[in-house]
Amino acid sequence: MNGPDDTPDEVARAPRIPGPRAAADDHADLTAEPAARPAGGLTSSPVETHDEPVLAAAPPPPPPPPPHGVLKSLLGAWALSACSPEETQAVEDHLTECAPCADEALRLRDAVGLLHSERDLDLDPLLRSRVLENCLGRRPARIPVPAWATPYDAETARLDALLRDIGESEWHAPVRLKWFEGERPVTRKTTVAGVIGHLLTVDGLVSTALGLDDPLGPKTTAVTPSERTDEYWRGSYHPPTREVREPWREQSHTLIRTVSFAGRGVADLTVTYGDFALPMRDSLLERAFECWVHADDIANAVAYPYEPPSGTHLHGMIDLAARLLPAALADRRRAGLASPSRHLVAAGAPGRSLHLEVEGSGGGHWYIALDSPAAVGSPDHAVAQVAMDGVEFCQLVAGHIPPEEAAAGQDGDREAIRDVLFAAASLSRL
Repeated sequence: MNGPDDTPDEVARAPRIPGPRAAADDHADLTAEPAARPAGGLTSSPVETHDEPVLAAAPPPPPPPPPHGVLKSLLGAWALSACSPEETQAVEDHLTECAPCADEALRLRDAVGLLHSERDLDLDPLLRSRVLENCLGRRPARIPVPAWATPYDAETARLDALLRDIGESEWHAPVRLKWFEGERPVTRKTTVAGVIGHLLTVDGLVSTALGLDDPLGPKTTAVTPSERTDEYWRGSYHPPTREVREPWREQSHTLIRTVSFAGRGVADLTVTYGDFALPMRDSLLERAFECWVHADDIANAVAYPYEPPSGTHLHGMIDLAARLLPAALADRRRAGLASPSRHLVAAGAPGRSLHLEVEGSGGGHWYIALDSPAAVGSPDHAVAQVAMDGVEFCQLVAGHIPPEEAAAGQDGDREAIRDVLFAAASLSRL
């Protein structure tokens, strides 16, 4: 620096933040004792001493933003939400100042939206089974669900997913239950909640066979599914609401856990339905069938898309119905609703048969004994053939379509065909 007389002074750099002095002297010796300081400086008081305050250092200046080229190269990653938080902040700050980059960012965001195709909000009904299969393939369950119980497990889970999706008002949507009695179809009106109450009470027959609690209580005298359903509906102080879902789902979970831990012998336990009985393995398959049928009733009432069971489970349901047909035909014959037997055969011997060909997913071939439930169906003794779609056959067994309209193809003894179709419809009930 030059003084007023243009003669150079000594050069000394001033401190960034001056010390707390009354008269600043950049050339003073700051290390000297207070008594040696120049007059006018702060001196120690003989009465009390005050420490000089220490000023904090100034914060470092913020780092400069990345160059324009770097920020522009990050626009693609930003549009895909792949930037780090610091990069995201830097890019978004830049977009408020740079119009060309802002336009490019909008175009990239629109392009990213096109990468995701629109999907149906309804879950694939097979999603749960595929996820479980994948998980169990990596780490098998310590206590696996028996194979004969998996259809019931799957169908109750699918119905529960439907129930989670519907609104409060849809629980009161009208549902018309259908079945077949004698020679005519029968219907009964209820609600979505009433259908779940029906499933709860009939599943209770399986619960009592396993020694579990009966949802109707220990004092109930109702035995058949119809009696139990009527008692439940009459015993409700108000129409059932969505609150029925929780006890129904808890009961189905308990059934699955119980048969999984019970061991092999549980499959042969008898479940009584009043006028007939089934072993536990067939009973849970029958409950899976009814769960699917009534889930479809509910789905139709609330306009909800619902798919049939998987092919493997559907095949098991069709097989159960085919095994029950000879006994159902014999019951109708005793009631005078079917043609009399033509040939008596010994138990276990082959006899007149109808070839039931079920097409589509879950299909197969079955030979239905016509003259005695103890006879064995045989292709060599087939006198008639009926070809049907798998889902259509199940709808017939559920009493949802008339027997006269059920068969897609018929050949052979017309009387035998009519008897078997009506016997299939008679397997249905409330």
